[in-house]
Amino acid sequence: MFSAIVAAPFGAIGIRTDGAVVRELVYLPPQFGAKEPVDATAELAARQVLRYLDDADFTFDLPLASVGSAFQQRVWTAIAGIARGSVRTYGQLATAIGSAPRAVGQACGANWFPLVIPCHRVTAAGGLGGFSHHDDEHGFHLGVKRWLLTHEGASLAGTPWQQQAMWT
Repeated sequence: MFSAIVAAPFGAIGIRTDGAVVRELVYLPPQFGAKEPVDATAELAARQVLRYLDDADFTFDLPLASVGSAFQQRVWTAIAGIARGSVRTYGQLATAIGSAPRAVGQACGANWFPLVIPCHRVTAAGGLGGFSHHDDEHGFHLGVKRWLLTHEGASLAGTPWQQQAMWT
């Protein structure tokens, strides 16, 4: 199923490859153990994921599969422009690309390459928002989002996501 699995402070990250491209990155709960890469592309992706986990300033340079609709790609391009340590709301991103917040949220949830396309940097106006089509405030995926924002030094003083931080 996965070409590699990398251990992470919040669980693990599964890597799927298809030939010379990364097909998908997946956040996995802690019960998933590490898996050695099965090919050169998985090895490259695993090395880069580990570098990011060690250094939030690391910049990914992976061959990504061409996926998503034209709209999703437009949203993902806008997300990729959000600097480490910064966040934007679904509404701010929607305004920037001439769309609606709910549509931006759906595109965020459909992101095949989290970390590389940092959708965790997109939050709701009044708090953390959802993540990977999950919005249970104490669930695994929102815990991952909290960890990633903390790892990157994002500052939203007094917002609910900081007060409920997990894995810090």
